Amino acid sequence: MNYGELKKCDIANGEGVRVTLFVSGCTHHCKNCFQPETWDFAYGKPFDEAAFSEVLAALSPYYISGLTLLGGEPFEPQNQRALLPLVREVKARFPQKSIWCYTGYTLESDLLSDSRARCECTDEMLSLLDVLVDGEFVEEQKNISLPFRGSQNQRIIDVKKTLDSGHVIWWELESESIRM
Repeated sequence: MNYGELKKCDIANGEGVRVTLFVSGCTHHCKNCFQPETWDFAYGKPFDEAAFSEVLAALSPYYISGLTLLGGEPFEPQNQRALLPLVREVKARFPQKSIWCYTGYTLESDLLSDSRARCECTDEMLSLLDVLVDGEFVEEQKNISLPFRGSQNQRIIDVKKTLDSGHVIWWELESESIRM
């Protein structure tokens, strides 16, 4: 897997101050994507041991709330295979920090059902996430006032509660529903 960027102090892609990894490779090709260069699986730098270690080191300060994965598309099968060891290690070392993931796939139809996105890593990857922002960016539903998402169709899902209950539960910020 390659990655385009690693931000060590990001406040736009999840709650709190976060480490954000922008992976390369995406087959969605959403109209007016904010990072079309990340569609190319060869874009950026290899996600090697040095990059893996850099992510873990960036997560260690007390003020970092967690890790956010986006791209590109973290749930492309080849990206899941590369990210799963990282997500496992983050959960093991920093259990108090949250892991967010942005995907153009939808939870029920693409990640929990047979689809081109689903692979041997998907269930475990989902089980280690705290929040999933799902759905392709849709230009016609763009809304810059929405917290943590770009278009009205995208959902911010509390993954643990959703997997436990069997139906989608929206993530809530400070006791207020994030649906809007």
